[in-house]
Amino acid sequence: MASVELVNLSKSFGSVEVLKNLTLKIEEGEFVALVGPSGCGKSTLLRIIAGLEEESSGDVLIGGEFVNDLTPKERNIAMVFQSYALYPHMNVAQNMGFNLRISGFSKQEIKARVQETAEILDLVHLLDRKPSQLSGGQRQRVAMGRALVRNPDAFLFDEPLSNLDAKLRVQMREEIKRLHHKVRTTKIYVTHDQIEAMTLADRVVILNEGVIQQVGTPTELYQNPANAFVAGFIGSPAMNFLPATLKTKGEAARIELEDGSVLIADRKAHQPKDGKVLLGLRPEHMSLSPNAIPDHSVRARVDLIEPTGAQNHLRVRVAGKSATVVDNTLTPVELGQLVNLQIDPAKIHMFSNH
Repeated sequence: MASVELVNLSKSFGSVEVLKNLTLKIEEGEFVALVGPSGCGKSTLLRIIAGLEEESSGDVLIGGEFVNDLTPKERNIAMVFQSYALYPHMNVAQNMGFNLRISGFSKQEIKARVQETAEILDLVHLLDRKPSQLSGGQRQRVAMGRALVRNPDAFLFDEPLSNLDAKLRVQMREEIKRLHHKVRTTKIYVTHDQIEAMTLADRVVILNEGVIQQVGTPTELYQNPANAFVAGFIGSPAMNFLPATLKTKGEAARIELEDGSVLIADRKAHQPKDGKVLLGLRPEHMSLSPNAIPDHSVRARVDLIEPTGAQNHLRVRVAGKSATVVDNTLTPVELGQLVNLQIDPAKIHMFSNH
């Protein structure tokens, strides 16, 4: 395995700048997810690392060595695509060993590596089957096995689960997580699904419009988002944003909403300057309260009730804006009812409103 480092990396297609001066280091054995909306540049970045796309400027290092001028084959990386791309006329063992065969490995070495990899991925009982005889999840495991059998310095995953149904995606996430614990090869995983990124990766890189917005562990991104984009992208249901006015006095932050409601929280080290701000409230950090709590609650009107079984998702109107509340207590409420929402001051986020 090897580290992967990007230094001042940029990529343009004509006049369109897709990646803008990215610098990032992925350590040996680390699992890093690249996540962001469609068109943010994550797949282009992965293809540049693989050598399938040429950078406009900057450098790519694998294992501390510059690889800008190396072909994909010479970079000793393995890529797992969204498409399984299995040969239909070959069985599982032949598909997994194909790259080794064309690279000149002996039959004995190929058989040994395929057997070892099949045991890791629980594919031993499927080695004689053709792709048409496999389920979608089994085919994806074969595609992963074909990459793993090469003993690469790094694995690159390009949205490998996007063709699977919801239940199978969860199962395959577990498979990939187990694979990482068994084989600590460096892994770079591209997805637009923030849940996928958060559950799989040691660190997550949030991209938007070709710029890295924040890099951190899933917990860091959730608890301390660097900006409103990261805060709104991470978390499900998404964070609520309410226009407000901030006034700081000593160690206290006074936040006034547009309807005159006031919340008081402790001053944060990286809060925006006093004036117009965006108040960020996660749905799970707002709870229904039987009574109004001065400086720690707001009034809201229930507009929609979505029962999910273990909890209710409520769409409410707060200070003239729509917001989501996750109610774990299953408190009986009715449409149009006015309720008190208790806000945990320690979980309040504030962002510049520019």
